[in-house]
Amino acid sequence: MTDNSKLTVADISTPDQYQRQRPAVRRAMIDYKKNRRVALGPHVTLHFEDMMTMRYQVQEMVYAENLRGDDAIEQELAAYNPLIPDGTNLKCTLMIEVSDPDQRHQILRDLLALEQHVGIQVDGHEPVMASANNDSAESAPSKTSAVHFLCFEFQPAMIEALFKGASCSLFSNHPAYRCRVDPLPDSVSHALSQDFTPTKAH
Repeated sequence: MTDNSKLTVADISTPDQYQRQRPAVRRAMIDYKKNRRVALGPHVTLHFEDMMTMRYQVQEMVYAENLRGDDAIEQELAAYNPLIPDGTNLKCTLMIEVSDPDQRHQILRDLLALEQHVGIQVDGHEPVMASANNDSAESAPSKTSAVHFLCFEFQPAMIEALFKGASCSLFSNHPAYRCRVDPLPDSVSHALSQDFTPTKAH
């Protein structure tokens, strides 16, 4: 991925073209996403996005809604391109997953403002707290949304440390949801390091 690269209409297949490719693409993406997914405690999963995951998401939307024409595809790209990392950050979809409806309602109330309490820490550096871009209709003053879009912006020294093999951890310091993954698995750390542009570490 080149710095600041974004998807264009030329990157997206037509519904007819994609239908033939879809079974193979879906299998490949299941494997690919394994190293970009991190469970944080019992109810929260972070799905770290990149150009490949966003291309897949847009392609699935185009296929499911049978979108044809550049204008319709451009609208999808406008929604999903901002979730592609820019070379100095990690971007992810945070999902709160609770199967029981009553329990889910209570947990969403308990975890109000969770998105303000999630961070990543590179070994030897200060934590990077997430910034959130939330437009979900589920958001309300008394409860959090089940889905949040987060960005973690890294300093050059942190990126340089990651390229030199520094470990990092993921955590929540929310009063009702304190948990930590320390360190992130090597396979995850390696996958996420690909989201950074090496030249930006200098």
